[in-house]
Amino acid sequence: MFLFSTHDAEELLLPSAAEPAIMEAAEDPKGTIRTDSVLIADDDPISRSIVESHLRKWGLNITSVSDGLSAWNELQKPDAPSLIVLDWMMPGFTGIDLCRKIRARRTKRYPYILLLTSRDAKQDLVQALDAGADDYLTKPFHASELQSRLKVGSRILQLQNDLLKKEGQLRHEAMHDRLTGLWNRGAILDFMNREIMRAARTRNSMGLLLLDIDHFKSINDTYGHQAGDEALQQVAERLAKTVRNYDWVGRYGGEEFVVVLCNSNADVVANCAERLRESIALAPLRVCGMDLPVTVSVGASISTSTDNLLQTADAALYRAKALGRNRVEIGW
Repeated sequence: MFLFSTHDAEELLLPSAAEPAIMEAAEDPKGTIRTDSVLIADDDPISRSIVESHLRKWGLNITSVSDGLSAWNELQKPDAPSLIVLDWMMPGFTGIDLCRKIRARRTKRYPYILLLTSRDAKQDLVQALDAGADDYLTKPFHASELQSRLKVGSRILQLQNDLLKKEGQLRHEAMHDRLTGLWNRGAILDFMNREIMRAARTRNSMGLLLLDIDHFKSINDTYGHQAGDEALQQVAERLAKTVRNYDWVGRYGGEEFVVVLCNSNADVVANCAERLRESIALAPLRVCGMDLPVTVSVGASISTSTDNLLQTADAALYRAKALGRNRVEIGW
C-alpha cells in the first residue's frame, strides 16, 4: 500500500504531451488474447483511481479490484484481462503471491504482469521478477512511463496472439483436407479408432460409412479437373450439413469419404447412410455453371469392439457398386 501526497497526485494526473490510445482494440475470437483489457488490483483507493484515470484516457477496458483475492477470482474467468497491474501490499493475496499463483497455472494464455509499488529497493525488484512479474514500476510514477510499459506488455501479448494464430493454422492444416475442408485421412481414422475403443469400453455400438462418388472419373474426363474439384467440394459440403453434429466426416482419399457414427445401432447406421445418399442424389450439383447429377454408393458397418470396421465397410461399398451404385449396403 502507498499513500500519495497531494503533490504526488497532481503530478500523476498531469497529462503527457500526447496520450493516444495504447493500442487498437484487439479482435476477440475464441482463443484470442485481449490486448486492450487491464486488471488493476490495489487496496489504496487514491492510487487505484489515478491509474484508472490514465487507462481510461488511453482507451483501455478496465477491471478494478481492491484486494488480492478479488483479483485472483477475476483471473479465473474465461475473459480475464491479460494485462495485469498489481500493487505489492494488499489484503488476501499480495502482489507477489498473485505473481506466483498466476505463473503456477501454466496456462496457454500468458498474462503480462506489471507490479506497481512504492518498494524500490534492489532486492524488491529481484524478488518481484523471480516471483513472475514481467515489469516493475515504483510509485510515484509518471503517466508516460506507465503508458510505455503497458505498450511493451501489449506488444508481447499481440506477439503471443500471432503465434497462437499461426499454431492454430498449422494444426488445422495438419488435420484437414485442403480441397474440401473436411477432416483428412489421418484425422478421420484417428477419430474412428477412438470411437472403436470407446464403444468397446462402454459396450455401445458405433457405425462407419464409406462413401464413393459414382463414375467420378468420367466427371474429370468429360468436364475437366476443375469440375471434379468443385464436385468434391459440394459433395463434402452436403455430407457435412447432413451428419449429426456429434459425428465425424472426412475425406478418405480421391473421391471417397468416411463418416464415423458415434453411439449408433444398426437402425441408426442404416438411416444415416440412406439420408447421406439422398442428400447427394436428390438435387444436381452446380458445377462450372451447369447442373450435374451426381450419386454416391455407401458401404456401412456396425461394431462394438472389433478393429476391422473399415474393411467391412469397404467390402460393403464394393457390393453397393456391383449391385448398380447409388445405394447403401451394410456389412456385418
